[in-house]
Amino acid sequence: MIDAESPTPGDVRAARERLERELQRAFAEDPPVSLQDIERPAAGERDVSRETSEAADTVRRGRKKRKKRSRTGADSAPVAGQATERRTRVIGIVNQKGGVGKTTTAVNLAACLAVAERRTLLIDLDPQGNATSGLGVDKSALDANVYDVLVGGEPLRSAVIPTAVPFLDIVPATVDLFGAEIELVSAIGREHRLASALEGQVEEYEFVLVDCPPSLGLLTVNALTAVGSVLIPIQCEYYALEGLSQLLGTIRIVQKSLNPGLAIEGVVLTMYDQRLNLARQVEEEAVEYFGEKVYSTVIPRNVRLSEAPSFGQPVILYDILSAGAVSYMKLAEELIERCRPPENG
Repeated sequence: MIDAESPTPGDVRAARERLERELQRAFAEDPPVSLQDIERPAAGERDVSRETSEAADTVRRGRKKRKKRSRTGADSAPVAGQATERRTRVIGIVNQKGGVGKTTTAVNLAACLAVAERRTLLIDLDPQGNATSGLGVDKSALDANVYDVLVGGEPLRSAVIPTAVPFLDIVPATVDLFGAEIELVSAIGREHRLASALEGQVEEYEFVLVDCPPSLGLLTVNALTAVGSVLIPIQCEYYALEGLSQLLGTIRIVQKSLNPGLAIEGVVLTMYDQRLNLARQVEEEAVEYFGEKVYSTVIPRNVRLSEAPSFGQPVILYDILSAGAVSYMKLAEELIERCRPPENG
């Protein structure tokens, strides 16, 4: 009875086919765009991403040596995350569709990384500030927030505050951020405000997660310009693949003009209900399209996940034995494993 009104497998497949057609139309001036086009340069192209990253990494290492910083690992940690033994991974959690579990994933993945004793910074770039309230931060008591960093030019560290989870800090957001896109329209280097703010400010962290707003506006473009990769939550429901062409198209444009090193970190399936045929169909289509980029860990529908934000806690503090907490711990483990540098020799 649960599946009585569910779309057929053909409906879900058709949605994916429309995604591919829209991508090809969106980039008609180029060869047809696919996931592979976003992930690596086309044949015959120079790997601008690698060259740019290596040059930037060399410059940063030189700066750190000149400053004689002695903290282990800090000297070689590039902001956008390149291939070094110890580095800061800056990951944007992005989907312009609302209600797909984006902020839930940002808060709980960050908390689980911290529980695994990985120093983590969560940057709330959503004007709604749900990630901020979801970690129990009192917005009325803040001295500085991400708006002051982007618009006011304040140092990022001035807005960083600790949370109730050891190893986890946050750069909070308030309603002030709603005006940021308007105020930044005429600003010089408006797309690079977040990237500039991160420069030299996050070496002490192993992971920096950026919770993006549910839109493809200037704040999201700032995030895509600043991060090294994106994590895309996809809700296991019909129309899950609809609109992804817009997101992937934006990623491709940012790659070409602003951040050649931008990559897709992975795709995580959220609100998964194993009782529904539709959820399995969406999973199959996502795996067929994104391949190994889809995490094996899926996030189930879970009451505890829905309740935890109202108590200002990540689910791992609210109910560590819940299915949601267990799933996000597994997702954190999978992310850590994927980010582990290959062993030499």
